[in-house]
Amino acid sequence: MAFSDRVFSGIQPSGDLHLGNYLGAIKRFVPLQNTHDCIYCVVDMHAITVWQDPKKLHRSTLEVAAAYLAAGIDPKKSIIFNQSQVVEHTELAWVFNCVARMGWMSRMTQFKDKAGKNSEKVSLGLFAYPALMAADILLYKATHVPVGDDQKQHLELTRDIAAKFNNDFKIDFFPITEPLIAGSAARIMSLRDGSKKMSSSDPSDLSRISLTDDADRIAKKIKKAKSDPEPLPSEEAGLKDRPEADNLVGIFASLSGRSKQDILSEFGGQGFGVFKPALAELAVEKLAPMNKEMARYLDDPKQIEDILRDGAERASIIAKENMKQVRDIIGFVK
Repeated sequence: MAFSDRVFSGIQPSGDLHLGNYLGAIKRFVPLQNTHDCIYCVVDMHAITVWQDPKKLHRSTLEVAAAYLAAGIDPKKSIIFNQSQVVEHTELAWVFNCVARMGWMSRMTQFKDKAGKNSEKVSLGLFAYPALMAADILLYKATHVPVGDDQKQHLELTRDIAAKFNNDFKIDFFPITEPLIAGSAARIMSLRDGSKKMSSSDPSDLSRISLTDDADRIAKKIKKAKSDPEPLPSEEAGLKDRPEADNLVGIFASLSGRSKQDILSEFGGQGFGVFKPALAELAVEKLAPMNKEMARYLDDPKQIEDILRDGAERASIIAKENMKQVRDIIGFVK
């Protein structure tokens, strides 16, 4: 079966959006609108695998949608919606719970990382959510998903589930979804520890640049970012074993749309006293307009809710038809 090119991706509303979310995901979503049929979801059901304050979850859902819109995702070109408004996501996830094997799920490294030593005390949802992620993608027969390194394993599981479903029922129904691999600097690290990924759960606010930070806070956080006493190298190989330097150069490269080597050709031999102010100026230039646009949307939450509702209605048309066919394939009585 020939499948039309379609992109699906989503972001959890489980904390403040930060620079890593923008450079690793949202920024990359925008140009795909011109080449693919795109569906961008706020995956609020994934967020509740750990307890969420209801008011904060509602606010965070609107913030993710506002970030999509402020970054340039056009709700007329793409479908923007929140996952919980389309019930077929959970219905297909149950089907996939019955297709996926326990061994597959047990190998998911993100579950091990998040559960740690308390794996018997975390929610079943945290263990099973990769099946819901597969359902998110395959409910729309998405052919491509933009992924970073930390999501490759989940996409492999999605491909395994699609292949097993197709094989079990002897039908070429689901596509074997391909990754759209993010380029350099897709993995943005903490400003306080270059060995850890930038995260909204880090107790230090200085570890991340939030998309709601104003120009002064952006500049302050970059100024205070951990670095090292050595000047920047002139070659990319010189960043090896210098995680903080590598991270800051990668952020500069990603914000400017240039390569790390290009940045080092400009700043090689100079110290962070020169580099950090230049990075701060660039970050403010790129992020401050988005900050203002997000604030404008968030000042009118009804506008965001209307966009999400319209997107959910459009997504539901696709979801209902594909789920109807899944029920027929499985043999459920209508």
